This record gives sequence, structure tokens and C-alpha cells, in this order.
Amino acid sequence: MNVDFLSLLLLIIIANGAPVLTHWLLNDSFNLAVDFNQKLPDKNQLFGSSKTWRGILAALLATTAAAWLLNYPAQSGLLVAIYAMLGDLCSSFIKRRLSIPPSSMAPLLDQVPESLLPALMMMHTFNLTLSSVIELALTFVIIELVLSFILYKWGLRKRPY
Repeated sequence: MNVDFLSLLLLIIIANGAPVLTHWLLNDSFNLAVDFNQKLPDKNQLFGSSKTWRGILAALLATTAAAWLLNYPAQSGLLVAIYAMLGDLCSSFIKRRLSIPPSSMAPLLDQVPESLLPALMMMHTFNLTLSSVIELALTFVIIELVLSFILYKWGLRKRPY
């Protein structure tokens, strides 16, 4: 693993962790759903109430700042966050179509899009090969599952996933 690999992995972790941390800090303050609670003909929300504008903004700001602190262009951090949030929204959209409730566990569906999309889209910026991108996504899955369990044990998450 090289520095670019680890930096991109860290930025993806920050992008996905910032909304969780912000929810923990602010609870329900400024909690506006991305889909404005709109439902599709299947009677489920587009994304679900756990996907908020506050979380997206937190991801964009935190990841942009982190990229700058890691000596990458702020724009790279912003793009990582955008792709991570798009991946996360795609996961939520699929989960709602499958009638899986918001914040419930869907192994791999909860981790792969939000790590693979930014890794694929930013692979050239971070000098990664396709095999490194796959390795990064798999590493993210493991780290995210372990961190979620630890945060649950510490009382920072409501569920161990």
C-alpha cells in the first residue's frame, strides 16, 4: 500500500464518517431529509430519513478540509465526498426499493458503492490501478464493519452496523 492508497482510503472513511459524527453531535438538529420525505409509487421514500442534507454537507466540508491537510487539492477531497455520497444514496435507493428500512443492515450494499465509486472515479488522481481500487474497497468494507461495531460498543451508534 502506498501513500496515495492510504490517503484515498482515509478520505473515503472521512466522507462516510462525517455524517455519522454530525448526527451524534447534533442529534436531530438541522435534520432535513435529502428526499424531503417524498415517497415513490412503492410507498417507500426515495432514500429514507437517515440521508440528510446536513450529513452531505458534513461529508463535503470534512473531506475537502482533510484533503487539503493531506496536501491534496481541496477539489480532490470535494470530489471524493461527492462520489462517496452518491454511492451511499444509490445504496439507500436500492434498499428502499427492496423495502429494507432506513439504517438497517445490508452487508456489502452498505459499504461497496460508497467506497468503490469514489475509488474508481479518483483512481487516476491517486495513481491507483484497478486491482488497487478493488483492494481499497475491500479494505474499506472490513474497516467500516469493525469501526461500526466499536462505535456501537462505545455508545456512539445505536446499532452494531
